Amino acid sequence: MRGLLSISMLVLSFFLLTAFAEKDEISFELTTTVKWMTWEEAIEASQKEKRKVFVDVYTDWCTWCKHMDKNTFSDPVIASYLNENFYPVKFDAEQREPIRFNNKEYKFVKSGRRGYHELALWLMRGRIGYPTVVFLDEDQKIIQPIPSYLPPEKFEPIMTYFGEGYHKKTPWEHYLKSYKRKGVTTSGK
Repeated sequence: MRGLLSISMLVLSFFLLTAFAEKDEISFELTTTVKWMTWEEAIEASQKEKRKVFVDVYTDWCTWCKHMDKNTFSDPVIASYLNENFYPVKFDAEQREPIRFNNKEYKFVKSGRRGYHELALWLMRGRIGYPTVVFLDEDQKIIQPIPSYLPPEKFEPIMTYFGEGYHKKTPWEHYLKSYKRKGVTTSGK
């Protein structure tokens, strides 16, 4: 009888631990992925609660954009920081739907085999290149677009530089020299 009771307790403990482990795993996943918004959702949210906007300008065919998703935006430190300090927007530079912003309508423009969205062109300050990340202030004014793939260890100090407002008073070189990493995880290093 004692043996049966011990086995029952062991099985019950296993199921309880498994249930809590799954819950923790799900909870961890929710806090370590970027909660991407549409442009419209971010602008609407910003009207309710002022916050900077972060925009990932990408295309479906861009290999480096996919690397950025896989390596940079999946990093738990980066994902958490973007979620807490910005309204993060994933913006397809070739989307066809028009967007109304600041009393202007931005549309898709056919160009060559593909084309581009006028809002993407505005965000990138007229220089098309993918991926490009763009930092906007609380009033949706462009702080800085940054073209090119950025691995986690390069992206982290950039996002905190703009996220915490250091760009207003501290030159980038000075900031970078004193920057302490928050713990970006990098694969293969």
